[in-house]
Amino acid sequence: MDDEILVAMDALEDLLDAERAALLVGKLDDVSRLHPQKERLIAVLRDHASEDRDRFKGLHHKVERNQVLLDSALNGIRSVARRLSAIRQVRTSLDTYDSLGRKKSVDLRPSGSLEKRA
Repeated sequence: MDDEILVAMDALEDLLDAERAALLVGKLDDVSRLHPQKERLIAVLRDHASEDRDRFKGLHHKVERNQVLLDSALNGIRSVARRLSAIRQVRTSLDTYDSLGRKKSVDLRPSGSLEKRA
């Protein structure tokens, strides 16, 4: 295995550790900044992965570990987005049910313009 590959592997390992640290503390902007470099390093190593499978297992494990953290972060973001949407909806409408259990939405937004009279 040549020196360029070893340097790329070490760089990717350091980057994956930095990515994990950023994910654990919620610094998603740091994760975003690391992504282009991560893609570049993976592209460099992709063609050489079959040469020394054992050496690449550690990197593969770190990639999978970080993917689990990324998926969890995305699920959290989606959950927050759904919650914020529900809160916005509560501000604009109210859902009620009649005596037969039929749902009815009441619009709470002000209608038209406000007229001020003296």
